[in-house]
Amino acid sequence: MSDTSTVRPLRASAVTEWDERADVVVAGYGIAGVCAAIEAARAGAQVLILERTGGWGGAAAMAGGFIYLGGGTPLQRTLGFEDTPENMEKFLLAALGPGVDKAKIADYCRGSVEHYHWLVANGVPFREAFWGEPGWEPPHDEGLMYSGGENAAPFNQLAKPAPRGHVPRYADKRIGRKSGGYMLMKPLAETAEGLGVQVRYDTRIRRLVVDDTDRVVGAIVTRFGKEIAVRAERGIVLATGSFAYEQRMIEGYAPRLIGRPAAAIEEHDGIGIRLAQALGADLAHMDATEVAFFGDPQLLVRGILVNGRGQRYIPEDTYPGRIGQATLLQQDNQAYLVIDEQSYEEALTTVTATPFFRQPPTWAAETVAELEAEMGLPAQALQATVDTYNLHAQDGKDPLLGKKPEWVRPIGTPLAAFDMRGFTAGFTLGGLRTDLDSRVVHVSGAPIAGLFAAGRCTSGLCAGGYVSGASLGDGSFYGRRAGIAAAKS
Repeated sequence: MSDTSTVRPLRASAVTEWDERADVVVAGYGIAGVCAAIEAARAGAQVLILERTGGWGGAAAMAGGFIYLGGGTPLQRTLGFEDTPENMEKFLLAALGPGVDKAKIADYCRGSVEHYHWLVANGVPFREAFWGEPGWEPPHDEGLMYSGGENAAPFNQLAKPAPRGHVPRYADKRIGRKSGGYMLMKPLAETAEGLGVQVRYDTRIRRLVVDDTDRVVGAIVTRFGKEIAVRAERGIVLATGSFAYEQRMIEGYAPRLIGRPAAAIEEHDGIGIRLAQALGADLAHMDATEVAFFGDPQLLVRGILVNGRGQRYIPEDTYPGRIGQATLLQQDNQAYLVIDEQSYEEALTTVTATPFFRQPPTWAAETVAELEAEMGLPAQALQATVDTYNLHAQDGKDPLLGKKPEWVRPIGTPLAAFDMRGFTAGFTLGGLRTDLDSRVVHVSGAPIAGLFAAGRCTSGLCAGGYVSGASLGDGSFYGRRAGIAAAKS
């Protein structure tokens, strides 16, 4: 807590001299911060970005790069997929709840096509190609993919499936290092700096400064240990990321992630949330978490996932993040993949973006009974599961969980199982409550004057469920809103 222990606001009357000034000050140079800076600059504001690391990008630059967009984007239409804002909204309300901000989801869906055009106009490239195979992300530079389980049960029965995972083109990407997220951030950073946005690297926000009316008018920051007072004439935008690496906040709000915040970056220490809390900011969905599952989807869809009781619990062809959430939050992190030899060898011939998830099986056996015994499962537990699955799989059906017929095939022998207990990691989804103009909302329901926020330090679109692209999607979308609102404040 050394970086976030002194977060109470400072009165402007206590500041003897302002070291730097700007109309709009943005804390954080990730996706939300860069989009806020661009729009604030275009609205006529002098903009200053404060970035705690030595370069732009944040978690966004390291991400796979999905931006969740739909409603009939040009990329969707070109590739032959029909979608509407209403259809997109219907899916998101089902997938991201319960307790979602319905007004925010409706707003996002209706503005999604315009946001796509804005990204393209600012240099973000999308290749007109669709990747239809199961996977965490496209292995090449395909621009569109299903990224939230839209085409899997139960959602494919609730709304017309449409792929909405838009991925910036990057031919030489390196998964986890320079993927689509890098090619999302690079042109946006170049656009911001081309508009005259100033940046101060190695600069960490420590406290907010308020005037006698409690309006936010500046911040106290440090650069190489030196304290600096920065004046914000119109407003401050918090774009500081999640609290995935702040241990006390994880323990207090999202204890299921204790020991597994690997799907984030260490700079996500919750500072923006705590600074706003000290002003009385309201919070939302602080227990919500996305959970990655370290399994190769090409293997998962060809087998069956069972829990510690040997029972299936989720359709294996759904979004891997949904599998991760179900495993950690509902199955005590207990998961095993059971697959027969034919399906295993078939999966190994397919292309995947995550070959490092393909490990040798933990157990192998000639019969289900032998495998069950080797796994240490109760007698008949796995056998009953496989018998039930195979009974219906003979007809290409899965009446229990609704796996799509194309992936339903009886489990044969010989067969094997993977021990996938603890194969999860996550990041937090909750944060500051904001309105549609990205103003931070006080616990009273009124906006806090001069304070705006976007990205993972806010509660965003998600209230529990997740789709890949929601973070970069709502971070960029409401980052833009924050910049415009701050510039006009």
